[in-house]
Amino acid sequence: MPQTVEKRSGKTEPFSREKIEAACHKAGATREDARQIADIIESSPERHVRTEAIRSRVLEELGRRSPKARDGWLAYDRSRGRALPQF
Repeated sequence: MPQTVEKRSGKTEPFSREKIEAACHKAGATREDARQIADIIESSPERHVRTEAIRSRVLEELGRRSPKARDGWLAYDRSRGRALPQF
């Protein structure tokens, strides 16, 4: 289970499954899908993860479960000027 997350800035903070659930739900996923996605991320054997790795995995899972929620997440990223992966 991840213990720490390295942000883009290089700052490290404790892992928070609640942040993953909230972000997925805000993007349009059901609460149940958001919980399941957080479970998947939380089950990673890595103790230290980068936000980019979490984001990539979350988008992959959203695409499987709720493409509309994935598209909502990506639209938000575009509005913030973030670099986007190809999906």
